[in-house]
Amino acid sequence: MPGSLTLDTLAMLVDAGEIDTVTLAQIDMQGRLMGKRFHARHFLEHGVHETHSCNYLLTVDQEMEPVPGFKSASWEQGYGDYMMRPDLATLRLAPWAPGSALVICDTMDHLGHRDISVAPRAILKAQIDRLVERGMAAMMASELEFYVFRESFDQVHDGGYRALTPTSPYNEDYHLLTTAREEGLMRAVRNGLYDSGIAVENSKGEAWAGQHEINVRYADALTAADTHTITKHVVKEIALAQGHAVTFMAKYADAPAGSSCHVHQSLWSLEGAPLFLEPDEPYGMSAMMRAYVAGLLKYASDFTLFLAPNINSYKRYVAGTFAPTKAVWSRDNRTAGYRLVGEGTKGVRIENRVGGADLNPYLAYAVQIAAGMAGIDEGLELEPEFRGDAYTTEGVREIPKTLREALAAADESAMLRAALGDEVVDHYVHAARWEQTQYDRRVTDWELRRGFERA
Repeated sequence: MPGSLTLDTLAMLVDAGEIDTVTLAQIDMQGRLMGKRFHARHFLEHGVHETHSCNYLLTVDQEMEPVPGFKSASWEQGYGDYMMRPDLATLRLAPWAPGSALVICDTMDHLGHRDISVAPRAILKAQIDRLVERGMAAMMASELEFYVFRESFDQVHDGGYRALTPTSPYNEDYHLLTTAREEGLMRAVRNGLYDSGIAVENSKGEAWAGQHEINVRYADALTAADTHTITKHVVKEIALAQGHAVTFMAKYADAPAGSSCHVHQSLWSLEGAPLFLEPDEPYGMSAMMRAYVAGLLKYASDFTLFLAPNINSYKRYVAGTFAPTKAVWSRDNRTAGYRLVGEGTKGVRIENRVGGADLNPYLAYAVQIAAGMAGIDEGLELEPEFRGDAYTTEGVREIPKTLREALAAADESAMLRAALGDEVVDHYVHAARWEQTQYDRRVTDWELRRGFERA
């Protein structure tokens, strides 16, 4: 792909005056890029080996408020440093920021001896390593949805996030005319990603006014998580430059459809053979695939926290909006939480439709691999496929309705604790409890409108 860089190529571009900045980025708990911008020559001399960041970055909420009570870092421990070690396989041009390159870093202890276990990239790498021990690799892809507004980020902030104006006046799902309004933004995003070495496939209008989706080609799980995170950042950065606000909130307002992150997944041998495919079986699903999907379903509630990490995430699950409410599997059925795609081909896979656009891909991918592997190890039998309208069917497995319910399920999950470790589960459950506690003590606009005069 164009845009991917070696150090030698980067040095040539620096000497030619084409690159002067290298951005070093690590991943925080929310799946955001955090880091530093290096002068390119200093990066080649020193930053290529390491830089450092405050370890509070893995203990802050969305507001960058240090959350008390974490074991990994705290005021009591003095908030020291983590090492950011560049993963040079991720070094790439950053065409959306002219004269720049970008590299993703692993988050390590201060001396660089080990990955920090609660760092999102380390959590995913640990599950990938479990697969490699069995001669397998997970292939993943995200479908990211988001909204675009006429106002800028500054205007939206100054206006208190009210009276937002989507760039289009009506539902633009697959609509080629109305999406022309946002094509200046979306073309810059597609081309910027492609020119940075990310195999962007397409973008399209989604199921509400101003809503878009962008798709990047499937890849190994770590690469897919990296490109997901970069894609999200690029959409925001280009929108910022063009004077638009965008949001990846799961549900930005009552009426509009929510924004999802559907995750496509399959297992392959390290030699490149599709392990989910057995042509003579129904729909081409191998026994391994059936057990993997059975694991996803059995433990669906256990890992929902990592697909829907915020209070707002659960407001997306509304019947009749293409957001699922039931954790069942079905063949090419968009009312089900898990949809079989690519039946009978080497691309046969399961699409998890539960996740919102606000998820952290490293965590979301890791917990699904863990659940699928549990299904294989336990030899689970896959339940019959669901048929019909999952929204209106009673008596089937439901998706947790609140963050409080999901964090309790994650906290009590023996599967997650065995696969991820107590330290990781406790860390993210603690973060979720903080989110819930902060929300519980806030007075909302809805309460004021409903009760100010009438209470």
